[in-house]
Amino acid sequence: MEKTLVVDSILSWFYSETMEVQLTADQKALIRQAIDKGRLAGEEDAVREALSLWEERERSRIELIAALEEVEAGYYTEYTDATLPDLAEELKREARALRDDRRSVK
Repeated sequence: MEKTLVVDSILSWFYSETMEVQLTADQKALIRQAIDKGRLAGEEDAVREALSLWEERERSRIELIAALEEVEAGYYTEYTDATLPDLAEELKREARALRDDRRSVK
């Protein structure tokens, strides 16, 4: 009998049912290996980690699409050899400010 991994929805209050996920034999073996080696506590951890990575990738994709739409709409700045040094200095100032802010929080 094939084992079915049942994943409770993150929005279980919204959805009244569980979701069944069919994994390939290779995926099951990979999860089992990670559990056996102690990298994961259980099958649910594998699903949570996979969904977390997927969510991160989706956020990045959405941000990229938004940036491309801004470029297409003309919301961008063209830099030349003459203006690149100013940009570099501005970025350095911002990076230093972020670093200093993080140090002051500790």
